[in-house]
Amino acid sequence: MFAPLIFSPMAAPISSSAAKTKTKKTTKETVSNYKIMQFDEVAYSLYNEMGLGQTGLKYEVFSKALTGYYNMKHEGKLSGKPVLTMVDFTKSSTQKRLWVVDIEKKELLHHTYVAHGRNSGGEFAENFSNEDKSYMSSIGFYVTQKTYNGKHGLSLKLEGVDEGFNTNALDRCIVIHGAEYASPKFIDQAGRLGRSLGCPALPMEEHEDIINTVMGETAMYVHAKSDAYTSHYLDHATAMAEIVNENPNNALPPNTDVSI
Repeated sequence: MFAPLIFSPMAAPISSSAAKTKTKKTTKETVSNYKIMQFDEVAYSLYNEMGLGQTGLKYEVFSKALTGYYNMKHEGKLSGKPVLTMVDFTKSSTQKRLWVVDIEKKELLHHTYVAHGRNSGGEFAENFSNEDKSYMSSIGFYVTQKTYNGKHGLSLKLEGVDEGFNTNALDRCIVIHGAEYASPKFIDQAGRLGRSLGCPALPMEEHEDIINTVMGETAMYVHAKSDAYTSHYLDHATAMAEIVNENPNNALPPNTDVSI
């Protein structure tokens, strides 16, 4: 009788090319993670210096908005105006959910209410669209354009730059304008802010000042809870490179390591 042969599984040898590919992939991931850490250090320092946490702005929203700001600047989409507008549609419309900051002066310029589209939801904005006559808000990154005087008075055109999410903004006439329903008085009466046809409408007593601040090719980011949303403007490596190239002495917090 012969004892049965027992075959042990043998690990397949890793080819030289596969090993090199794995090494390159690991190196790329390491560099990417390092750039994210670098950017977070810069963003968090700026976030704290402006006291944005105390105003209710989530760091996640600010970090994404700042990433997009520097990516758009890298692509030459923005003017020299260091202004960034942020809208957080995860918040109730009864809360102030629009912020405008000056990146260079590290100052909060405006913080107020902003309405969402009537088909996006009631108190909360939950549904979004890039389609005409959807009467929904659109999320993502925008570049502010020129002003005009329309039925809501001084208004500001917005160019959406996130394909599939807001690139029909100009054709849909999605603009920043003032509205009586975007006010604390309306909240007291209805229990929520009034709603637009998709435009980010602002309180009448503030909209002109805000429009004059943000007009002229500045960055705007509209944030929402959306698993589907993606943007190539959320590239930390590009954002970090733009920060360093722009003004490393003033842009970076003390002791930030920018080598790799």
